[in-house]
Amino acid sequence: VRFPEDLEDDNTTFNPEYSHQVFGDDEVAFGYKGLKILLYYIAGNLSTLFRIEYTSKVNEKFDCVEADDVESKIREIIPPGFCTNTDDFVSLLEKEVNFKPFGMLLHTYSVHNEEAGEDITYQIYKADMTCPGFREYHERLQTFLMWFIETASFIDVDDERWNYFLVFEKYNKDGATLFATVGYMTVYNYYVYPDKTRPRVSQMLVLPPFQGEGHGAQLLETVHRYYMSSPTVLDITAEDPSENYVKLRDFVLVKLCQDLLCFSPGKLVQGFSQEMVMEAQQKLKINKHHTRRVYEILRLRATDMGDAEQSRSYRLDVKRRLIGPYKKKQRELAKMRRCLRPEELTNQLNQIDLNMQHEQLEESFQQLVSDYRRVLERLAQA
Repeated sequence: VRFPEDLEDDNTTFNPEYSHQVFGDDEVAFGYKGLKILLYYIAGNLSTLFRIEYTSKVNEKFDCVEADDVESKIREIIPPGFCTNTDDFVSLLEKEVNFKPFGMLLHTYSVHNEEAGEDITYQIYKADMTCPGFREYHERLQTFLMWFIETASFIDVDDERWNYFLVFEKYNKDGATLFATVGYMTVYNYYVYPDKTRPRVSQMLVLPPFQGEGHGAQLLETVHRYYMSSPTVLDITAEDPSENYVKLRDFVLVKLCQDLLCFSPGKLVQGFSQEMVMEAQQKLKINKHHTRRVYEILRLRATDMGDAEQSRSYRLDVKRRLIGPYKKKQRELAKMRRCLRPEELTNQLNQIDLNMQHEQLEESFQQLVSDYRRVLERLAQA
C-alpha cells in the first residue's frame, strides 16, 4: 500500500503460493463460508493491517465441532503492534514519508517500466541488527517467507554472523521521494579454518509484484561483488537452493566470469582446468562445483553444435562429469561381486540396468543443455 486508494485496488493484491506452514498440508481453514484473510502492508516500513471477513461460521451446536481459530494462526506469524482498524492504518501511511532504507547503500540501478513509460530507480542496501528500527522492520519483512518459500523458517537474529541485503524502489508521492520494499536476502557467514569465512545464502525473496523484472539477478550480483572485496572470504554457497535459484545463480556467475582470461574461447576448448578453479575462486569467490557449471555453459556458447566433431567433444566432456554417480555404482557392484552370494548379487544387478543408465545419462545431458541455452539467451539480452 502506497496510497489510501490501494486498499481497495485489486491490482495491488497478491495471493500466497503456500499456506501449508500455517494451515497444514491440506491448506484448509475449516468452519467458514466466504472466508477472507486480509493482510495489508505499507510499502516501505511494512506496518501491517490484519482483518478477517466471512459470511458465516459454524458454531458448537453444529455436530459439536468448532471452526479453526484462524486469527491465532496468523498472529503466530505477524509480530504484535499491527493495526485492526483501517483509519489507524491510513494515519500510519501519512508518516511513510519519514521512512528511509536501513544500512549502507551498495548499488543503484534502474529498470524501464513499460506501463509507466519511464525508468524506475532501485537501490540495494546492506543492513544489520545495529541499525535503529531494523529489528522490528525485519520481523514484519520475514512474514512473507511463510507464504512464498516452501520450507521457510525464521532465523535467529541475535546471531551476529547474519548479513541482510535489501532492495528498495524509489518513488514519488506529492513531490517527496519515498521507498518501497522490493525484496531481500539473508546470508550466514560460516567459519572456515583457520582464518576464512564462507558466506551461505539462506533466504532470498523478491515480492510478487516485482518478480520477472531482474531484481533477483541484481541482488545476487551485488552480494557477490560485496564479498569479492573481502580477503577473508573463501567462497559463496547457498543453503538448499531451489531450481529457480540455481538458474538465477548460473546466469549471474556466467555474467561475472565471461570476461576472465581463463574462460576465453581458446581456453574453453582445451577443457576444464585448475586455472579456472583458482581464478574464479580468488577473483569472484566462486567454488569449484559452480565454476564447473560456468565452464560448461560458456563452452556451449563457444561450441558449434552443428559441427559433428565439436558437438561430440562437448557431449563427452559433460557426460564424463555426469557419469560420476554411475561410476560409483559400478565400484559398489565390484565390491558386491566379492562379498555377496549369487542370488543376492542377481537381486542387486537387477537394480543396476546399464541400458537404463545410458538413457538417464542422455536425458540428463539434454536437460542440462536446454537449461544452459536459456542462460545464454538471457545473457545475450542483458
